[in-house]
Amino acid sequence: MKKIAQEIKHNEFVRILLKSIGDGVFVLDTKGTIIVWNPAMEKIAGYKAEEVTGESCGILNFNKCFGKKCPAGFSDCGIVKYGSVEPTECLLRHKDGYLVSVTKNARVIRKEDGTVLGVIEVVTDLTELKNIRFKMEEATRRLGELSRLGGFIGKSHLIQNVFSSIKASAASDATIFIHGESGTGKELAADVIHSISERRDKPLVTVNCSALSESLLESELFGHTKGAFTGAFRDRAGRFEEADGGTVFLDEIGDISPYIQVKLLRVLQQREVERVGESKKRKFDIRIITATNKELGKLVQTGSFREDLYYRLKVFPIYLPPLRQRKEDIPLLVNHFIKVHNRNTGKKIRRVSQAVMKAFFDYPWPGNVRELGNAIEHAFVICTGEEIDVQELPVEILRKEYHPVRFEPSIEFEKKLSPGKNLTREKLLVLLNECEWNKAEVARRVGMSRASIWKYMKKWNIPLQKDS
Repeated sequence: MKKIAQEIKHNEFVRILLKSIGDGVFVLDTKGTIIVWNPAMEKIAGYKAEEVTGESCGILNFNKCFGKKCPAGFSDCGIVKYGSVEPTECLLRHKDGYLVSVTKNARVIRKEDGTVLGVIEVVTDLTELKNIRFKMEEATRRLGELSRLGGFIGKSHLIQNVFSSIKASAASDATIFIHGESGTGKELAADVIHSISERRDKPLVTVNCSALSESLLESELFGHTKGAFTGAFRDRAGRFEEADGGTVFLDEIGDISPYIQVKLLRVLQQREVERVGESKKRKFDIRIITATNKELGKLVQTGSFREDLYYRLKVFPIYLPPLRQRKEDIPLLVNHFIKVHNRNTGKKIRRVSQAVMKAFFDYPWPGNVRELGNAIEHAFVICTGEEIDVQELPVEILRKEYHPVRFEPSIEFEKKLSPGKNLTREKLLVLLNECEWNKAEVARRVGMSRASIWKYMKKWNIPLQKDS
């Protein structure tokens, strides 16, 4: 091996080659001592060639050699026994003491008769790659933060405006008015605002104003004293008192009666409440958030909602856009719901088909994000594979608003096959190619179920996915 080292030293081509290689290269003799050490190795490990020549490779303290720590001697190393080390990610210790992330692989050098001459090892510095990975992970994390706020998911400019409004409103105690269609996430918005506000450690109390009669809503909000009305067997604090220090969310505020409107206006103006059946005023400190899917401005014009209350409520308005106006968020939402239902059901559904995604983009979503979540949940009940297809969607999504893309068959194919009759392996392959391997579309063409198409494909050894 000394002869080999001398030949390398005096061979200009080999010296240039070792110098130009970006990876670290070193050679060990049969005693396990270093006899060749290229410039890249000097850069990676910090040792000059003259410092390591004649030393054991143990000087590098590799943390992995055949799954073990670096052995003390060459005779204990498995390299001779196994003949090679496949590229392995590990750590070596730099001359200055810090660890360097690298991959290394090694090969035994043998004569033609099998005699071992030594070992050559190649080391690749992963520091830069690790930095790139870290930056990518950080970018991915930040992208996730940008496309998610609490339970809200989306990257469209409309939902990003919502994110900005929520963050801004959470920093103040102003009364917030949330307006949006049913299913857009009004209660979710209130929850997010409270959760990132200074009041997050105090209660968030939610009251659905449309679910209670006027008398019950009055008692629920303001409380009552014992004997104030039939059934009032004890004193009871109202929701405003219970939320002291926190937030009260009044959902469906557009449905409250004129009488409740007057009492609510007094609460907003004076920040105090009188329980039903008493005249004592009770102070409290709360933040009020209201929401409705109705146009309160029109209710004010018709006289069914007080104008002074309207402006008291609409100090900081937040508009939640319907899903049909931010359809670019649908793929993110679909992936989110798939993950949620996989976790809840134990299934391993990975995606929706292209036909399903087109159906989602074509559908107007009157029920908004809530309806999309329900559609995915419906599909999970039926789907048995890894991909949700159109047959597994609720029928209303496909009935009127969505018209499936029809793959027009060639004239030649029409001559070959009448729907549902004389199906052969060759004709099925033609139809699969015509339909871009969409089994559901094939089933519609031939008047069969998708399960029947699968059975024929299995019978005739046709792969379920098109070969790439």
